[in-house]
Amino acid sequence: MKKLLLSAAILFGSLGAFAQGGLGYGLRAGVNIPKYSTSLGDTKSNTGFFVTGYLDAPVSPYLSVQPGLSLQNKGAKWVETSNGELKQSVMSLDIPVNLVAKLPTGGSGNFFIGAGPYVGFGLSGKNKGNAGDVKVDEDLKFGSGADKDLKRTDFGVNFLAGYQLTNGFQINAGYGLGLTNLAPNSGSIKNRVWSVGIGFGL
Repeated sequence: MKKLLLSAAILFGSLGAFAQGGLGYGLRAGVNIPKYSTSLGDTKSNTGFFVTGYLDAPVSPYLSVQPGLSLQNKGAKWVETSNGELKQSVMSLDIPVNLVAKLPTGGSGNFFIGAGPYVGFGLSGKNKGNAGDVKVDEDLKFGSGADKDLKRTDFGVNFLAGYQLTNGFQINAGYGLGLTNLAPNSGSIKNRVWSVGIGFGL
């Protein structure tokens, strides 16, 4: 965890040296709609949230690099056709680094679209629901092995798009495509996260 935060601090600091036209920053927050792509059973979308702080390092008038720190609520609902439903909620700290193109629309603002990699670190999680007549309410166990629920570290690619007004207010949408197999033993579990939110950038 300390290495993750230190790497983020070094990345943010180094980008300032390469920024042209001044370093900006912003905040985005909103609703996540996550689920798993998995070989271990059926899942449905969950509902969570995200809060992302980011830097904006211009490399040209229409292109920026945006590294960030993002608190992401992920997970899914595991569906058992005869035995009930289990909600798995995961709190993750992600570090995205996006390349963002900005498309001006006269004097009112600009559309933006971007993509880039992210690395995520599972902070905590919970299984909650019922399996037949048995109620389940337990903390997730991160790691590899027969007694674990999910691997802790995730890597993937995220995509974002939106519109920002000249006063800085923005609306945004995104998609996170997890590439890491998070299943601790056999099979496959990968994150898939849709998001929509608002924000403010300077």
